[in-house]
Amino acid sequence: MSDTRPVLTLAHSGDPDDAFMWWPITGKVWPDGSKRPGAAGEAVIPTGRFRFQAVPGDIEAFNRRAISHGDLDVTAMSARAYSECNDQYVITNVGSSFGEGYGPKVVARRWDPDFESVDDLKRPDVTIAVPGLHTTAYMVLGLLIGKPSFRPVERFVPTPFDRIIPAVVEEQTNCGLVIHEGQIQYEQAGLRLVVDLGVWWKTTRNVPLPLGVNTIRRDLDTRFGLGTVAEIAKTLAASLRYAMNHRAESLEYTMAYAKVNAKTSGVPEPTIADVDRYVSLYVTDLTCDLGKAGKDAINQLFREGAAAGLCPAVKAIDPV
Repeated sequence: MSDTRPVLTLAHSGDPDDAFMWWPITGKVWPDGSKRPGAAGEAVIPTGRFRFQAVPGDIEAFNRRAISHGDLDVTAMSARAYSECNDQYVITNVGSSFGEGYGPKVVARRWDPDFESVDDLKRPDVTIAVPGLHTTAYMVLGLLIGKPSFRPVERFVPTPFDRIIPAVVEEQTNCGLVIHEGQIQYEQAGLRLVVDLGVWWKTTRNVPLPLGVNTIRRDLDTRFGLGTVAEIAKTLAASLRYAMNHRAESLEYTMAYAKVNAKTSGVPEPTIADVDRYVSLYVTDLTCDLGKAGKDAINQLFREGAAAGLCPAVKAIDPV
């Protein structure tokens, strides 16, 4: 008997921490979105009235899609991107990523002595590969560099996250703003740290740095009945709990994503210990429940971004 339940799209970035969280309700899929041969292709926990289809991809692509189309039912996006589509999406209490004294990093070539400090990044001739103009990392870099040094925009080169390290190594840009696994892999490619945005944020604000959020379309309540958004949020929470309670299996599954990213980034293939370390950084207590600390941190980020003209003003968030 075929399953006739509605299918909801669940978009997540192609890095291990997102894949780690949602496979219990989407089944295990390859990074290209296809089902994995010989692996659990269906959900392993009850998903209620809905089925969930994983849509792995680049976070900036999801940012643009959420802002321009808003067609994905559940989607990860950069916290900064949420400021442009908060009327269509609501942040969930689970699934956000924070830098808690660490975060996106600006890196340069080890053999290039011209980039040693934040002041060097302010020079108008310095080019920086960035993971997208809607990403939180790019906005926080703008807060760090400040105006007018954050212009011209032309010196910030939007680049897929897994091509930032190669862009710097191959001297396409002077520096790169690395996110995802690039934060722990850049040294393997012969690069060195210029500044860690998470360290700077923690030192100057003493709060976690919100990076990515998980969201649900607000209109699902209209499409499927009042309470649907809350129902889906509970299913997402159950998925994360299952993934954490079955950590070894979850980590093994995410290795496919880590290997693909390593290949395109030009760094050695990671070990399971490397992936465990990375997941530990970005699947934390705040990921499991925003709580007051997480909500306050996101609201502060939006206030500062809006005050600096780097994002639209956002009302206090209303996570579900």
